[in-house]
Amino acid sequence: MLALKLTLVPFFLAIVSMSGRWWGPSIAGWLAGLPVVAGPILFILVLTHGPVFGAHAATLSLSAILASEAFNFAYAWSCRSHSWPIALAAGLVAWFMSACGLSMLPASPGWAVTAALAAVSFGQFFLPRSSSSAAGASLGRSDLIGRMVAGAVLTLLVTSLSGRLGAAWSGLLAVFPLLGIVLSVSSHRAYGPDFVISLLRGMVLGRFSFAAFCLLLAFSLPHQHPAVAFLEASLLAMIVQWGTRRLATMPRAKSAATNVVATD
Repeated sequence: MLALKLTLVPFFLAIVSMSGRWWGPSIAGWLAGLPVVAGPILFILVLTHGPVFGAHAATLSLSAILASEAFNFAYAWSCRSHSWPIALAAGLVAWFMSACGLSMLPASPGWAVTAALAAVSFGQFFLPRSSSSAAGASLGRSDLIGRMVAGAVLTLLVTSLSGRLGAAWSGLLAVFPLLGIVLSVSSHRAYGPDFVISLLRGMVLGRFSFAAFCLLLAFSLPHQHPAVAFLEASLLAMIVQWGTRRLATMPRAKSAATNVVATD
């Protein structure tokens, strides 16, 4: 069990971190929308406390999309005119206030879906815009190791304290914006606010796959073997992720085709 806690999340964090170097911030943000942190944490919670606890935590993780988007929104607007410590402080305050509010809501899939959809819609329309798409940005070994260590520490904290925290706060903390923090701060320091904004806007698109993952777990965990439930949820998340990427690239393809016709 300890090996899972120390390796699963850091491994996925490394993949997402390197994607920013290979393909740019929007792709890194899109991949960060996948349950690369919350998924392994929820899996460990199920192994530790059982499927009913895990289903409850998955429901709160779904609603916690709102808290994660609150962090992104506060950081994105703050980083345009402030340094990263101020932007980080604003994002963390926004996350904590949102998480406290969510912890008081009924732990039902209906409430969770409503909160998640409201957050994604708000982020899509009101996050600042950026044209940054720089790929090939360098990522130092120390930065990469730091991100992986942070992922391992978060996993250990949430899973170790889950018995005291209960399913609700365990689910909320599983979606603590670890990826948003480490990617935003390191990108802000290295490449500036435009890169960060592009990264955070990419995360909005990835929320749909995360929502599908958590929603399926909330319904399937009490009735299926955990391994089967997580496999089905992972497959659904990847399908939704592929679909959202296709939808996002369609307007660009149409625009490019229109420009070619106009030129001819």
